[in-house]
Amino acid sequence: MKFTFHMMRSGCLTLKMVYDGDMPPSMSGSCGACLNGKLYIFGGYDDKGYSNQMYYVNLRSGNREFTWKQVKHFKGQPPTARDKLSCWVYKDLLIYFGGYGSRRHNELNDCFDVHDASWEGQMFWGWNNDVHVFDTEKQNWIQPVVKNSPPQARAAHSCALLGNKGYVFAGRVLQTRVNDLHFLNLDTWTWSGGIQIIGEKPPGRSWHTLTPVGDDQLFLYGGLSAESVPLSDGWIYSFKTNVWTEFKHLPKDQPRLWHTACPGKDNEVMVFGGSKDDLLSIDTGHCNDLLIFQTQPYPLQRLCLDIIGKHSFQLRNQLSCLPLRLLDQVNKRITFWTAARFRQSRRESCYEINNNKTGW
Repeated sequence: MKFTFHMMRSGCLTLKMVYDGDMPPSMSGSCGACLNGKLYIFGGYDDKGYSNQMYYVNLRSGNREFTWKQVKHFKGQPPTARDKLSCWVYKDLLIYFGGYGSRRHNELNDCFDVHDASWEGQMFWGWNNDVHVFDTEKQNWIQPVVKNSPPQARAAHSCALLGNKGYVFAGRVLQTRVNDLHFLNLDTWTWSGGIQIIGEKPPGRSWHTLTPVGDDQLFLYGGLSAESVPLSDGWIYSFKTNVWTEFKHLPKDQPRLWHTACPGKDNEVMVFGGSKDDLLSIDTGHCNDLLIFQTQPYPLQRLCLDIIGKHSFQLRNQLSCLPLRLLDQVNKRITFWTAARFRQSRRESCYEINNNKTGW
């Protein structure tokens, strides 16, 4: 079965991609991670219930035709079925933690907090705090023996990697949403225990994101509070100082939960998608705008490239004097700012049209 995807930008058709192979079913709460050019999808919830299946697609296909494959031939025991789990990518390993899912009676252990049960079917639902590792080279599942006490079983938490430490923050724990921070040493499989933060901490939440910026900081954004209020706050955690610092000037009218986030090359954080509603009670639609947070001052070269990109028409006669490598970077910024001006003009046109309709 083939599936054709058309990517649209600013109303123009820019890219056509064809997918075929073992297409994953439509699911929510799956965990995606990229490693060596391949996108791996594990777990999730579909119309058949919770899943513990893994799929991957090679994103480095040169002909824009992408073939999904299900990982069927592997060694070891995969995690039990679950969704809303997290993953660290370390060396050639995909390291999974936590999540909410189902287990049979003979699969119950200390890594599982029961939430509900069907005694007739001997099926239990609840939260996990176990660690499972998939070696992508050996196609092998292992469950390492961890040292020290792990975080309490949870789901809809966030994770991020700094060096060889996999950080876990917050999430849904039983009937509340917490704000604790832990890390797992991915070389020794040793848990830190709850990190004793100096000073103020972000409020408890789930369905948020935690993104590494630089070598020693994590950026936290959004989520759903313990009072089920969508959040739009941002925080920076510094590994060196062990302090959380809140961003004071973020827009308060753009809450996000169950969104995605990734770092840029200049330590900005890009947030896309998700919802602005408490999905447990209302859903007015998902977001499709891109939020960009500048977490650190831009380097001088980036600032110069942006100035040239914004004023390329005035500087057009001088551009040919630039070295070819630098000219390539300049052309990318020119393209970016040209597209930005086009989008702005479209928004202004739509605003004028809506105002005229209101005047009718």
